[in-house]
This record gives sequence, structure tokens and C-alpha cells, in this order.
Amino acid sequence: MPDYDALRDYLERQTRAELVLSYEEIEELLGDSLPRAAQRASWWDSLRSPQEKMPQREACLAAGYVATRMPDGKSVRFRKQKRQP
Repeated sequence: MPDYDALRDYLERQTRAELVLSYEEIEELLGDSLPRAAQRASWWDSLRSPQEKMPQREACLAAGYVATRMPDGKSVRFRKQKRQP
């Protein structure tokens, strides 16, 4: 299973409120292939089942982003979460 620290680090450096990365771009960042489960939208959904800890979700949330698989099934949208006052 890939280590998602590189994805977290990449997202932390971003200044855009929203960005889309293809699976290939994510795999390049990770230096590893995504698991087959990454094809499922629920695998990326950062807000679904928050009690279920999954490393890819934790990496996105730690960087301040919420992830959602795009309808094309080949890319993921990352949206910066609004900070709570």
C-alpha cells in the first residue's frame, strides 16, 4: 500500500482553493500505484464515514483539503476546506 505523505505534502504547498489531479499524477507523486479500490468514488470521499480512518483520506484532510473522485473516474478534485474561526 502506498504511503500518502507525498500527497499530503504536495497539497500543503498548494495555494489554490481547488485543483484536479489525474490518477497518473497522484501515482507519480506517490512513486507507487494506487490500489484498485481507488477506482471507487467512496474510497476518495473525505467526508464519508469520518470514523473510518483511511490513509488517503487522512492525508488530504491533514493538508486541509477534501477529496472527491471526478465523474470521469480518472481524476480527483481536491477542495480546500474553510478554516473554522
